[in-house]
Amino acid sequence: MKIDHVALYCMDLEGMKEFFIRYFNGVSNEMYHNPKTGLKTYILNFEGSDARLELMTRPEVKDEAENIYRQGFIHLSFSVGSKEKVDSLTKLLNEDGYQVLSGPRTTGDGYYESCIVGPEKILIELTE
Repeated sequence: MKIDHVALYCMDLEGMKEFFIRYFNGVSNEMYHNPKTGLKTYILNFEGSDARLELMTRPEVKDEAENIYRQGFIHLSFSVGSKEKVDSLTKLLNEDGYQVLSGPRTTGDGYYESCIVGPEKILIELTE
């Protein structure tokens, strides 16, 4: 068994899609739009991974992401391939205005990682 995809509601669908394309080399399908419900989605694929990310929006979506330590799914983790890539991507994201919450560092359980606050307060973990 494997995870096929994870879906994420967002306020700025285009901005979120561009973030994952720019920083994580995501490849997006064409937008799906259901005019009856207002649902709009993109599905992104990532090199070397079968798991996909579905970005969704619809008129009823509300911005309630005030607390980054809220209940539910809390972060998205990308294995970028090396410590050097964790370092360089963390530096680039920080220079582009994204807050670095931790790292890069080796965690107590042996992972080399950093954690940044992405668009719409989504926590993104970068691992080697």
